Formats: sequence, structure tokens, C-alpha cells
Amino acid sequence: MKSCTVLAVQADGSTVRTVESLAPDPFSLHPLQAAFVEHHGLQCGYCTPGMLMSALDLLATNPSPSDEEIRGAIHGNFCRCTGYQSIVTSIRDGAARMRGEPGTNWYGEPLADSE
Repeated sequence: MKSCTVLAVQADGSTVRTVESLAPDPFSLHPLQAAFVEHHGLQCGYCTPGMLMSALDLLATNPSPSDEEIRGAIHGNFCRCTGYQSIVTSIRDGAARMRGEPGTNWYGEPLADSE
């Protein structure tokens, strides 16, 4: 749900999760946030909260999405900086980390322990 299309009164009694609540503590990042940093899934930061929250919504129901499914999940978020591939790569890598697997490289291949 996009915050710009919902009146505050419509959210009364609901749980509202924001991007600020993702990190487990002030000194750590959520695995998805870390993947965005490492794969340059953010540039100016304008679209980042929407991309992260859309990705988390996707991963809650589909922990191993294809690139096509990732693109479908973020289709309503506009980015003018990255060209989207780095965002898709970031989400794919963040999903792997959230599943407890090693991160992935640009091509979706698991990282070796030394990488």
C-alpha cells in the first residue's frame, strides 16, 4: 500500500511499518538494506524506501522470487538513477541473505565464503 494514497484515518488501528523500522538496531542494517548498499541499488535515495518496502512485501510471500517477479513487485516505484538492474540484483541478494544463504553476485550466483 502506498502511503501517498492512504489517508491517516484509513490506517487507524493498523500496524504501519516504515523503512526506519527495518534495521535490527542503530548500528546494523537489515539484510535487504545491506544488499542495496553493496550492489548500488540506491543512488539519490528518493525511491529507496518504496523499493525496500515493496521488496519486503514480495519476500514475505515469495522468499525466492525470479527477476521477473521482482520487477513486477517494484513496477509502481520509479527510479531515475539506477536503471533498475542494480535494484533487482540487490533484492535477489537480499532475499538469499534473508533465507540464510550466502549472498549473490551480479549474475545471481552464490558468493564463495572468500568473496
